[in-house]
Amino acid sequence: MKARYFIWIAALSILAAFAPTHAFATDLPTIKGPLPAPVPSWWSTFSVSGDIDSGITFNPDLGSGNVNFGRLFDDKANEPLLNQVSVVVQRPLDSSAKTIDFGFRVQLLYGSDARYSHYLGECDYCIDNINQFDVLEAWGAVHLPYVFSGGVDIKVGQFATLLGYEPVNAPDSPFYSHTYIFNFGLPFKDTGIMTISHVSPMLDVYAGAITGENTSIGWNSPAFGDPGDNNNAPAFEGGLTLNLLNGKLTINADTNIGPENANTPLGAAACACNPNSAMRFLNDINASWKATDKLTLAGEANYVHDDALGGVDAYGFAGYALYQLSDWLLLKGRAEVFRDNNNFFVAAFPGNFDLANVEHGYPSTAYGAPAATTYFEVTGGVTITPVLPKGTPYLKSLIIRPEVRYDAALNGTTPFANGTKSSGVTFASDVILKF
Repeated sequence: MKARYFIWIAALSILAAFAPTHAFATDLPTIKGPLPAPVPSWWSTFSVSGDIDSGITFNPDLGSGNVNFGRLFDDKANEPLLNQVSVVVQRPLDSSAKTIDFGFRVQLLYGSDARYSHYLGECDYCIDNINQFDVLEAWGAVHLPYVFSGGVDIKVGQFATLLGYEPVNAPDSPFYSHTYIFNFGLPFKDTGIMTISHVSPMLDVYAGAITGENTSIGWNSPAFGDPGDNNNAPAFEGGLTLNLLNGKLTINADTNIGPENANTPLGAAACACNPNSAMRFLNDINASWKATDKLTLAGEANYVHDDALGGVDAYGFAGYALYQLSDWLLLKGRAEVFRDNNNFFVAAFPGNFDLANVEHGYPSTAYGAPAATTYFEVTGGVTITPVLPKGTPYLKSLIIRPEVRYDAALNGTTPFANGTKSSGVTFASDVILKF
């Protein structure tokens, strides 16, 4: 009996030795996985940056300091210009956020370009010099992840116009010189409220209420001694953007509608209209197609109408080709035709305050072509971005943009070389330092 008992005990012991065991959770070894990424702070995308742009345009038909007709930012012949010293402080808005997000941007500019980029009423007469001060942008924005699949953005303040292929900001523009469309067929900046509806990944819709073309606030209460709005009528700016072919094709169609003539005795006489009700329509469509990894093709069509003088019009088209030959060398070409049908829009502004005076409705030394003109220009150039030595402090990149440009009046008028020639060639280059 005892022997049989010990046999059972031995058998159970052997089975227990090979049976699976169960441990309490506190006895299990701790396996450490990767910690979740910390939530980035709102300030993680805050940045301060800047750039300096300086250039010169050689015109064999003119002496130093004379005016290249039909040009703005490169208007002085054979004279070096400090075009832009720009500082940007921003926290970009995250338009793809799934929660409410806030952003802002302030861009200040000093240089010769400020003569043409001013908001009216904001220090447009502060500096009697070729180099002036300007606020390019100053806005705050909120992203609301509601209504549409990508939500809605609301921007309030002063911001760049929707219209156009070429921007005011020098490093973002393909050439040193600009098109007639850029100079005379578009606004540069707006003051007001802009909504951006991200309807789908392919479609964004814009709609905004603004004070007018390149204007600020205060017809009756000027902030700096002169009115911020040259008439007391609001305007509308809006449009849409199509993102197609997996981001390789972008199409923008935008419009700016509202009274833009100055509500002064001289302004009313110049337009032969009621400046508060005579409408101006600025319309622009541009498309950019990345045809290959190296080749980008772009085109822009523009139409402008103003009710002044019984109705005046201008219209044009520009085409671009940009080829990235290497990491540091971009080849580029541009051709444009622009018709100023009533000799109303295209002009030259010899004085430092001439454009501000024209927009305010004050006397100026600005002048136009001898008659209605069809302008043609073709520009060829390169963008050189040399590799900087390792350890270069502060400087992010160096950009050099030489170009050759040919301008002509296709209908035989003589707007160039102080009104003596129907065509001309200029040689130009600028240097951009980005910090």
